Amino acid sequence: MRMKPMSEFMDSTLFDKKMSDDGWVIFNNVIDKEFVDRLRKDCLKWIDICTYYQVVNKINEVGDGTAHQAVGGQDSIDEFLDSHLFHDYLSRFFDGKPYALNACTPVGGFPDTNIYIHKLHRDVGSFIPGYSLRVNMLVMLDDFNLDNGATKVMTGSHMKEEKPTDEEFDAKCDALLATGGSVALFNSYLWHKGGINITSRNRVALTLSFGRAFLKPQLDYARMLGEEYGEGLTELTRQVLGYNCRVPTSHEEWYKPVDQRLYKAGQG
Repeated sequence: MRMKPMSEFMDSTLFDKKMSDDGWVIFNNVIDKEFVDRLRKDCLKWIDICTYYQVVNKINEVGDGTAHQAVGGQDSIDEFLDSHLFHDYLSRFFDGKPYALNACTPVGGFPDTNIYIHKLHRDVGSFIPGYSLRVNMLVMLDDFNLDNGATKVMTGSHMKEEKPTDEEFDAKCDALLATGGSVALFNSYLWHKGGINITSRNRVALTLSFGRAFLKPQLDYARMLGEEYGEGLTELTRQVLGYNCRVPTSHEEWYKPVDQRLYKAGQG
C-alpha cells in the first residue's frame, strides 16, 4: 500500500481545530487506487459472507448490503488496520491515551436501498460533553457524490446531545463529498445519515470506529481471533484489536503475573 507521507495529510493544529469546531475532517486522495480496488473487493466479499448469516438466522430475507466485524480474513482490511495510517490523528483525538477498535463495517451502498444507515443517528449512545469518547473513520472506496448517496453530517452537532429533527438536519447538513481513496474522520457524537444512491452502481465504503480502550467493543475481537493470531501482531495492532483490554472470565485468568494480565495497565 502506497500513501502520502503523514506530513502531507493535514497540519495537526488544523486537524484539532476542525475536529473541535466542525466535528469532522476529510483527508483527500490519501490511498492509492490499487489498494482502494483491493479494499473494495474485500468489502463486497465480506458483505456476501454476512448476507449468508443474516438470511440463515432470519434477520432479513436478502441481506441489507452491509457486513459487520470484518476482521481476521487475512485480507486488505486486516492490512489496512495493521498499517495504522491515521494513528497520529487518532492518538491526538484521544489525548494520547490508548484506544481500540469498536466496529468494522463494510457498506455496499447499493442503488435504491433504504436501510438503518439512512436514518438519522449518532454512533454512540452515551454523551459526555467535551469528552472525546469515540471516533468514526469512513474509507471511501468509490467517489462520494450527491447522486450515489454520500454520507451527510450536521456540522457542529457533536456538541449537542439533543437529536435534531429530520427537517432541521436536512436544512443544515453537509455532504462528505470526495473521490475514492479519501478518508473522513468524524466525532461519533456527530448526527449523520447515509444518502440514497439514485445511480445504477453501488458506492462502497469501509466504515470503522475507534473508542477509548475501556469501552466495550461491538465484538470481542481478541477472543474471536485467538491468542495464536494475536502473537503475530505488532504491539500497536494488539492494542487496537483489544488484546490489552480483555476481561478475565475466571479466577485463573484474573490472578496472573503483571506481564500476563489480560487487562493491561493504562487502559483507563
